[in-house]
Amino acid sequence: MREATKGIIAMVAACTIWGLSGIYYKLLDHVPPIEILAHRTLWSCAFFASILFLQGRISVLGQALAERRSLMMIGFAALTISTNWFVFITSIHVGRAMEASLGYYIFPLVAVLLGALAFRERLGKAQLFAVGLALCAVATLTVGLGVPPWIALVLATSFGLYGLVKKGLSVGPVVSVTAEVLLLSPIALGVLWYFHADGHGAFGINWHDSLLLAFSGILTGTPLILFSYATKRVTLATVGLVQYTNPTIQFLVAMLIFREAFSFWHAVAFAMIWTALAIYTTASLRQDRAARRAVVKS
Repeated sequence: MREATKGIIAMVAACTIWGLSGIYYKLLDHVPPIEILAHRTLWSCAFFASILFLQGRISVLGQALAERRSLMMIGFAALTISTNWFVFITSIHVGRAMEASLGYYIFPLVAVLLGALAFRERLGKAQLFAVGLALCAVATLTVGLGVPPWIALVLATSFGLYGLVKKGLSVGPVVSVTAEVLLLSPIALGVLWYFHADGHGAFGINWHDSLLLAFSGILTGTPLILFSYATKRVTLATVGLVQYTNPTIQFLVAMLIFREAFSFWHAVAFAMIWTALAIYTTASLRQDRAARRAVVKS
C-alpha cells in the first residue's frame, strides 16, 4: 500500500472519530461539562505522557516548557483548546450539535482570515469571496434565529487561534499537546476535587460512567496521532478536503441521531457555507497544482 493511501486512510479515520465523538459526550450528558473537561484533560495527559515515555522523548517535554516564549505559546494554546473542548461538550449537552458542526465548517475560512491578519498572507479573489459568503451566512442565521450562532463562532475562532499559535511552535504535535494538558492539569485536579469533596463526582459512582470518563484520554489522543501520521504522507490540499468529513458526520449525527431541528434559516446558512467551502477548496487545489508545477519546472 502506498504511503499516500495510508495517509488518506488515517485522515479519514481521525475525522470519523472526531465526527462521531458527539455520541460519546451525549452518553455523559448527565455529567457537568466542566467535570468531563477536567477528566479529558487528566486522562489525555496520562495518555500522551505514556506515549512520550515509551518513545524515550519525555525529556523533550521539559525542554519545551523551559523556554519562556515556548511556555507562553503553549499556555495560550492550552487556553484556546480547552475553550474549544468545553464549548463543544456543552453544545452536545444543550442540544446544539448542529451549530457545533457549523463551527467546524466555518473554521477553515476563519483560519484563512487569521492567517491574513497575523502573517499578512495574501488572499485571492476567490478566497475573499468565500470568507465574505461565510460572514453573510452567519449574519443570515443571526437575523433568522434572532441570536448569533455563538457556539459556532467560538468553536471556529478558538480552533483557528489554536492552529495559529501551533504554527509558531517548533515542537511536534504530541509533545505540544502533552505540555498543554500538563499545564491545565492543576486546574483539572481542582475541579475534580470540588465535585468529589461533597460526593457529587461522577467518577467511581458506577463502572459505566467511570470507564467512559477514563476513555476520554484515548478518544482525544488517537485521532490526533492519526492526523499527525496523515499530514506527513498527504498534501495539505488533501488534508483540507478530507477534513470536511468531521463536520459532515457531526451534522448527520445531529440531524439523524439527536433529531435536532433543521430550520429554513439553517438550510440557507449551511448552503452558503457549503458554497463558500466549495469555492475556497477549488481555489486551494488550483494553487496547490500551480505550486507543484513550479517545483517541477525549477
